[in-house]
Amino acid sequence: MSDPRSGGELPATIPIFPLAGVLLLPRARLPLNIFEPRYLAMTQDALAGERLIGMVQPSDAAASLAGYPSVFPTGCAGRITSFAETDDGRYLITLTGTSRFRIREELPLLRGYRRVVPDWETFMRDRAGEEDTGFDRDRLIGALKAYFQQQQIGADWEAIGKAPGERLVASIAMICPFDPSEKQALLEAPDLTARAQLLTAIVEMAVLQRPQDGGSRH
Repeated sequence: MSDPRSGGELPATIPIFPLAGVLLLPRARLPLNIFEPRYLAMTQDALAGERLIGMVQPSDAAASLAGYPSVFPTGCAGRITSFAETDDGRYLITLTGTSRFRIREELPLLRGYRRVVPDWETFMRDRAGEEDTGFDRDRLIGALKAYFQQQQIGADWEAIGKAPGERLVASIAMICPFDPSEKQALLEAPDLTARAQLLTAIVEMAVLQRPQDGGSRH
């Protein structure tokens, strides 16, 4: 089995980390604070092996606090690209998105954490990168300005305007407090253009709905 760090074959099994409302996309970076014993064990084993962890969302948000909730069948694997241990025994890691996957089969627990057999075939293009295919950046940024103002989020608009398309879309999709179902839809979008269009629609809808619901979304 080739080392995924070299861009070769991806592994036949990976651990999964279910977190509601958390999105990882290929080439994007996700910082995580690991403190539960089973996920400390997962991180230890990942560091000793392929360094890959699959991020997935519970398919039932109400069950996300349960021990082993059902999860959406599509997730994204990330490679541990930074690691630190705190004085109180937590791990601070950063995952860099490698490729999305579909869950083919779930395996028995190992040291309390979950593992799956991933199907990488549908997302073979993920590791090659995505070209900026000319989505409507002005419309997206215009919607973001209204959304950030409503959410009282500060932003460096000059940096946002200069950001490559894939980085811009991934960053906004990951950091904004969208519903888990919206995050999942963004993950499953087939390409950058579709994801950018969906992101724009979600942001515009959130701006329109805010005066009606009268409060912040969390």
